[in-house]
Amino acid sequence: MDRAYEGDETRALAVELGYTPVVPPKSNRNNPWDYDKQLYKQRNQVERLFRRIKRFRRIFTRYDKLDVVFLAFAYFALIVDALMRTRPSKKQQRFFSSFHAAVSLDFRGGSG
Repeated sequence: MDRAYEGDETRALAVELGYTPVVPPKSNRNNPWDYDKQLYKQRNQVERLFRRIKRFRRIFTRYDKLDVVFLAFAYFALIVDALMRTRPSKKQQRFFSSFHAAVSLDFRGGSG
């Protein structure tokens, strides 16, 4: 959650669903609450992960009609991302760059 979602109703729903909200209160709150500042700082890692996997056009445009197919490609994108982040050799970088370009194309034959 981010500060935009720090309302009482949203926090209550998160707690009801079993989540622990880690969002700072707005500065104008009468009764601010404590939160885990270190954990809140780590939320950008999740945001950066979503940005990286949305490089795959098939994910951010949601071509797939079936959830299971979309999820399979999301797993595939995560695997490619993990492989790219393990400092591949120059040859592997060229392969993944060309591979990424190939799977990002529109499957109707055009490039977008």
